[in-house]
Parts: sequence; structure tokens; C-alpha cells
Amino acid sequence: MKPVSILIADDHAVVRRGLRALLETLPSWSVSGEALNGSQAVEKAAHLQPDVVILDISMPELNGVAAIARIHEVAPKSRVLVLTMHSSEELIQSCLRAGAQGYLLKSDAERDLISAVEALVKGKTFFTQAATGLVLESLRGRQNETDDLAFNRLTNREKEIAQLLVEGWSNKEVGDKLGIGSRTVESHRARIMRKLQLHSFGDLVRYAIRIKMIEP
Repeated sequence: MKPVSILIADDHAVVRRGLRALLETLPSWSVSGEALNGSQAVEKAAHLQPDVVILDISMPELNGVAAIARIHEVAPKSRVLVLTMHSSEELIQSCLRAGAQGYLLKSDAERDLISAVEALVKGKTFFTQAATGLVLESLRGRQNETDDLAFNRLTNREKEIAQLLVEGWSNKEVGDKLGIGSRTVESHRARIMRKLQLHSFGDLVRYAIRIKMIEP
């Protein structure tokens, strides 16, 4: 297994010692450095270029959210795991926006720390159980916003045709109902698919279900 270098940033010495002891039970992992505050975390990340930075949010000199953003500037290949006792939705969202790839509560560290670091090393994300629901809800919210923006790019006629198509009407039936030719309907359909960045009629149906144009 490729050696993994880890930087621990926490202003409590006892926490750093505990994390180091836990992490170094894996022979291929090493704690390459420790930081006592946010500014020091950024400096050491720039110097050490670790694979993973385990970062507490509540540290002096530079708060954790600001430190995450700075670490990504000075050590773009380092992945950041937030380790904190706080689980508010606002804080989780701030960390994600700053670029954190993982969020772990300190109360879950003994059970989940190794798994969290392994996930980040493999290019994946990891979220403590308490944060998972909030993250998923946020992703759903962003998807809904994207869907709404895309749908609003359609003209009223395109929305009307999309509605009829996903309800199961054929091109000819749609054309007869709207007083236009089936080829015109097909042209509208192609523009609808292009504007919504969809590739098949099945994609259009699934999209229609997501925005509640039709019921599944």
C-alpha cells in the first residue's frame, strides 16, 4: 500500500496524541506533522503537502472554515477531513463550500476515523452519520435548483409539448392537439432535450417526475 502522510491540526495536545496513536496503528500511515492553530495548519500543509489534513474547526488565529480554503490553495492535492464536536447544518455547509471532503464528529472518531481517512485517500468523501442526512438534503436541494433553472429556459410552447410527451402522447397526437405538424413537434422535442441536457426519452420522463410534472 502506498504510504499515507497525515497532518493533524487541533489546539488540544491530548486530542493530537490520541489521533496520532490511532492513525499510526496502520504501518503504511504516518503523521508527518501537527498544527496548534489554523494559521499553522496552512503553513504546515504548504510545507508538507500531506495526503490528508485532519482539521478541527474551533482553533485560534484562523478559523477552520477559512483554513480549509487556504489549505486548498497551498496544498491542492491534500484532502481535508473536518474533525469537530459540532454538527450544525450551517457549519457543515460552510465546510463543504470551503472544500472539505469529509466531516467527522469527535464522538465518532474512535469508531470511524480510520474508515474516514481511507475514504479520502481513495478519492471518496466521508461524512459522520449525523451529517449524512444534511448532506443528502443539500444535494437534493441543489439538484432541485438546477432542474428549476433548466426548466425555466424552455419556452411556454416547449413546456406544453414536454408535458404532453411525458404523459404518453405521440408526436402526431401532440401535433393534432396543438395544430402543428409532427415534424415541428419533433423539432421542439429535440430543442427540449438539448436545453435540459438530456439524452433519451427515459431521461425526460425521470426529469418530469423529479420536478413533479407527472407522478411516477
